[in-house]
Amino acid sequence: KMVSLKSQKRLAASVLKCGKRKVWLDPHEISEISQANSRQNIRKLVKDGLVIKKPEIMHSRARVRAYHEAKNKGRHRGLGKRKGTANARMPVKTLWIRRQRVLRRMLKKYRDSKKIDVHLYRELYLQAKGNKFKNKLNLMENIHKLKSEKNLERIKLEEAEAKKAKAKAKREAKAAKQAAKK
Repeated sequence: KMVSLKSQKRLAASVLKCGKRKVWLDPHEISEISQANSRQNIRKLVKDGLVIKKPEIMHSRARVRAYHEAKNKGRHRGLGKRKGTANARMPVKTLWIRRQRVLRRMLKKYRDSKKIDVHLYRELYLQAKGNKFKNKLNLMENIHKLKSEKNLERIKLEEAEAKKAKAKAKREAKAAKQAAKK
């Protein structure tokens, strides 16, 4: 007939600070274990190795880690794995907000470093809002183009001014010459 070790198991669980399911009682030393009726006795049995705390049951995450690593490389993301619409997975609005923030940050940086004046800044800001620029590079190219056009205009204006001044000087010289003849 089996001896009931219920109380010993309960005491052992308390001593080992674990649940009763984690307590192992040596089946060959049942008679000795059944004699133990106090925590002190149980502690002695633990020390002798007749009562052992079973190890934790491990739930491995190795497979999950490997799966996530593969996913980061772009595996398991095909058409068959998708549940939501493209817009649900990566909203167009989020992309728009990101792009606007990037472009506006760049415009501010250019304005603060005096690469563009406030008028050009305002113009480009509104153009960015109006979806004219696809990305930073696009905006940068546009800025360079506008600046070179402005520069060319300024050079042409200066040339025209110089031409006018030259013509005026010539006219005045001619008038002075004619006045001297008379």
